[in-house]
Amino acid sequence: MYETIGIWVAAMFTLAIYSFLYKENPLYRLGEHLAVGISTGYFIVLTYTQVLKPRLIDPVFQESQWILLFPAVLGLLYVTRFFPKIAWLSRYPMAFIMGTSMGVGFPLSMKASVLRQLEATILPLYQPGMPWQDLAGNIVLVFGTLAALIYFFFSKPHKGLFFGTGSKIGVWVIMIGFGATFGFTVMGRISLLIGRVQFLLKDWLGVIH
Repeated sequence: MYETIGIWVAAMFTLAIYSFLYKENPLYRLGEHLAVGISTGYFIVLTYTQVLKPRLIDPVFQESQWILLFPAVLGLLYVTRFFPKIAWLSRYPMAFIMGTSMGVGFPLSMKASVLRQLEATILPLYQPGMPWQDLAGNIVLVFGTLAALIYFFFSKPHKGLFFGTGSKIGVWVIMIGFGATFGFTVMGRISLLIGRVQFLLKDWLGVIH
């Protein structure tokens, strides 16, 4: 019984959200507001049970780790944004979070976005016994990367065989990369749509099996 009620509720809210494809309406707003409200309530409870209680409340009151009160007070300073006279205090936790995130995230981002990319392009173009498709892929990868880098090299005019032709090829490489990324994003959204349609036709209406 509860499973049937859950299916009907999910189907109604799915249709309410998709009704926005026609125009904005009260059903869509109801579904949107409920989704935001339920998500917020869920994450508040999740934050308390998974973060505050095991990492702050229990260590402080059961293990007397009073040092944890300093980050707790720093976090509470966010609330001062609601009080104009002391709103400037919220800058301290923001500065701390931004500085910590930069210090921790910058090396990781460099490794993932730069060093890994360089490592992927530093490879032999040909090895004995290599299939032709791997050889072609290596050539496209290495020279496509160089062409894209030439396009972003603005210290010299994009003229001549090396810089002129290389920058033009770089534009094509960049556009193909953007197109592939956009296509991948669209495929992901379509897969979500297919999943919802299958839910409506199979689990709710039962017209497919």
